[in-house]
Amino acid sequence: MSIIEKIKNPTRRQMIVAGGVAGGGMLLGYAFSGPSRNAQAAKAVAGEGEVILGTWIKIAPDNTVSIYAPNSDMGQGVITALAQMAAEELEADWSKVEAFSAPAEKAFANEAFGQRFTENIHIPPMFQGLSDALMLKVAQFMNIQVTGGSSSIRWTGHHGMRPAGAAVKDMLIRAAAARWGVPASECVAKLSTVSHPSGKSATYAELAADAAELSPPSHPVLKAKADYTIVGQPKQRFDIPGKVDGSVKYGIDVRVPDMLYAAIKFTPAFGSDIISYDEAPILARRGVRKLVTIPGVGVAVVADNFWRAKEAAALLELKTDAKGNDKLSMEAIYKAHDAALASGEPKDDQVAGDAAAVLAAAPKKLQATYRVPYLAHACMEPMNCTVWIRDGKADVWVGTQSPLNTRGRVAEVSGLGFDNVTVHAHIMGGGFGRRVPVVSGFIDFPSEIDFATIIAKEVDAPVQLLYTREDDIQHDAYRIASTSQFEAALDEAGRPTAWINTYTSKDEPGEAPHVPYAIADRAIRSVESPTVVPRGPWRSVAHSQHTFFTESFMDELAHNANADPFEYRRALLKDQPRHLAVLELAAAKSGWGTPLPKGHARGIAVQQSFKSIVAEVAEISVSPTGEVKVIRVTAAVDCGERINPDTATQQVESGIIYGLTAAMYGAVTIADGGVEQTNFTDYEMLHLSQTPVIDVHFVDSGAALGGLGEPATPPIAAAIANAVFAATGKRVRELPLKNHDLTPMSDKLASFTTGSMAAE
Repeated sequence: MSIIEKIKNPTRRQMIVAGGVAGGGMLLGYAFSGPSRNAQAAKAVAGEGEVILGTWIKIAPDNTVSIYAPNSDMGQGVITALAQMAAEELEADWSKVEAFSAPAEKAFANEAFGQRFTENIHIPPMFQGLSDALMLKVAQFMNIQVTGGSSSIRWTGHHGMRPAGAAVKDMLIRAAAARWGVPASECVAKLSTVSHPSGKSATYAELAADAAELSPPSHPVLKAKADYTIVGQPKQRFDIPGKVDGSVKYGIDVRVPDMLYAAIKFTPAFGSDIISYDEAPILARRGVRKLVTIPGVGVAVVADNFWRAKEAAALLELKTDAKGNDKLSMEAIYKAHDAALASGEPKDDQVAGDAAAVLAAAPKKLQATYRVPYLAHACMEPMNCTVWIRDGKADVWVGTQSPLNTRGRVAEVSGLGFDNVTVHAHIMGGGFGRRVPVVSGFIDFPSEIDFATIIAKEVDAPVQLLYTREDDIQHDAYRIASTSQFEAALDEAGRPTAWINTYTSKDEPGEAPHVPYAIADRAIRSVESPTVVPRGPWRSVAHSQHTFFTESFMDELAHNANADPFEYRRALLKDQPRHLAVLELAAAKSGWGTPLPKGHARGIAVQQSFKSIVAEVAEISVSPTGEVKVIRVTAAVDCGERINPDTATQQVESGIIYGLTAAMYGAVTIADGGVEQTNFTDYEMLHLSQTPVIDVHFVDSGAALGGLGEPATPPIAAAIANAVFAATGKRVRELPLKNHDLTPMSDKLASFTTGSMAAE
């Protein structure tokens, strides 16, 4: 029966539940989701004597509480933070809490992820349970178990872990009250034990089986922040010990008896068809077992060790039809951008007032065009996937940002049913959006999971597909290259009265090019300029491009007005108190306005992304020969609330380093239809010696939870570029900085005073 049919024709049990609970709430959600979800979860993770409550929580006979989070570990520490949220509401003894990524089972589909689609919609309480149930069905149908979009804490944690912990605590208290014949209101849960003033007490383990027989509360009561003992504390991450002692296994570490290895000889130009190749000399090589064609991609060489597979693949000569794609170059791509901006059909993004009319009548105007190149993800662990197909079933070993979707992909590509696929999900050596499998309508590039499955279908053994670093950089799904044009109308004081921005290739999230400043008349539009270069989500997605664009242009406006860039922004943020607070905090903590050594300068930028607001000040030095060194980055962050302060700081530091690497060095360039860069020799990474001091401060605003994995990345490129202008008088409008001559124009760069400039 479909979910629609269930809604139209509810069972007697569902009618009783719906009619018996004022407001419906969580009970209605549980009713429509079916009674077997906990049983399915228990089958996947519970051993003898262990009890699953609320799907995500398991209680063992020794009173250990296990939290199963529907998110993946790619180094961000989110499993620990989610466990803190559940354990806080559960009143668990943290010393006996453990946490894991949930397995790739439908029971652990993440309906909380779907809450983002309803978070701005008022749903009457009586329909909230129905909404929750529909979200679960959608999540299960679409195999949603994804980690991305800085959503884990603000969606999974807030909408999933907190209510689950509170509901389970309520059930345990009611179980104790029923056992003792006392009112539930007289019982208290603390440190994984329920107690009563009479002296009676019972551990959660002793109560779990009874609690499992009870229905969850319709509206679990969440704790007040003032009562927190776990959330907000710097708890040690569960993932660190295994990473330190080497016991943890990444996907690249997988070894299965009799395993074979595969390397791919990719076509030289994206989107090429394979016409023919001579397999005989390759098959004659020692250890080579088979060649498998992957249409539109290349040919996989399967051998008994990876070295032999790789070396044989390198010797394979492919005859291909590039279909004209071999003419593609960066010059052609940027020419296409310019043509689209000049004569394309713009689509409205954000339009208010009549910006064109204001611009036409303005006494002053300013124009600028910016570009950013393609970027690779450059995860430290290259892409890999191991698949074993036998007896009508498939086993998959992989680090993935979406285990359930991975299972669905393998089922689809292999032709096996979903129930015949088992995914063994591993932690990842970096993800950043690269390890999200194909999701139709969102991410449409085939991945190593698809390729490994195609190969495994042709091989009677487990096979591990492994990318070399060259493969990884040259056959990524790239952050798109983009060009953005700006025009601003200015009043006599140089303040913007109209803002016109047209950019190429709209990406998600849609609000990325929007600015928080008090500019009533604005017209933000996009034009499309598609290419065959594979595109995919990159840390902070469209915010990484647009913050460089918008905050660089805002800096140009400030300097054009002979104004301090911080004060200029400050005046335009008078109606944005959260933005203003982080901007002022970053400026204060960085020492904005205080003297700097000669050759040093500061730049500032601010952006809201994923519901968090981050302002960053970069202090740089520029040598007489134009060598730029980032000395210090000061970040101020308003993410609403910090779950684990240590992890929160680490995520901001990580985002800054990732964005700093891209701003200084990152560029994937296209020639002859393929990527020119091959390894870290020409796709450079920031070295430890080049990493600045990073000073992170938080504004605890009490606002709704925001993300943290991505929001620190967007402002850094603009902050550095703005500092470069202050130090050199040269405006960087195209990244990366390494491509520019940044020799200072003179010792005295401007006639105005600014807190960003070096002291004389």
